[in-house]
Amino acid sequence: MYDLASKCSVLLAKDFVHSAFTIILNEETRNSRSLYVEMNQTVITIYPRLKISKMYNFSFTEENCQILDQSLENSTMNSRQGTNKIEVSDQKGVSVSCDFQYDVCTVTLAGWHHGVSAGLFGTNDNEAGNEWMVPNGSFTDNVKEFTQSWQVNKCSLVQKKEKPCPITAKQNICKVFFEEPHSLLR
Repeated sequence: MYDLASKCSVLLAKDFVHSAFTIILNEETRNSRSLYVEMNQTVITIYPRLKISKMYNFSFTEENCQILDQSLENSTMNSRQGTNKIEVSDQKGVSVSCDFQYDVCTVTLAGWHHGVSAGLFGTNDNEAGNEWMVPNGSFTDNVKEFTQSWQVNKCSLVQKKEKPCPITAKQNICKVFFEEPHSLLR
């Protein structure tokens, strides 16, 4: 268990052999965090504090913004969203689940991903001696050094140039009610 005092985005887990998945804990504005999950040319960003998520598929030539309870055509990623929970998985055994009620997210990897990933979640090879590997392949026993080594772009994420999803009237009303600084419901 880590206490991330850092205000930086960090790589939690990435498949460095097949590039099957990437999971990043992003530092957002106003002391909140989001979970960036990339699988099968599809990105889902989960905002646990806001209890919302956004899906983006970059396998198509044009951007394809979808609401999560609608499945993307030609996508091999499955997603389910309940009242207080969201689960995202693929057919190769990667699953990310967030319970908004308890602010807990879990990542589950099938045996196919044994020993191919690295990040703050370790190497996933059932060897306790190499869990604290840093990106250059060496090891550390210092928590601060370990967490800093997995920071993404030294605290300044380069945002992809992507068109934002069109905001519907309902989303705009929700934004005014729950996200605007002057709103009493924020």
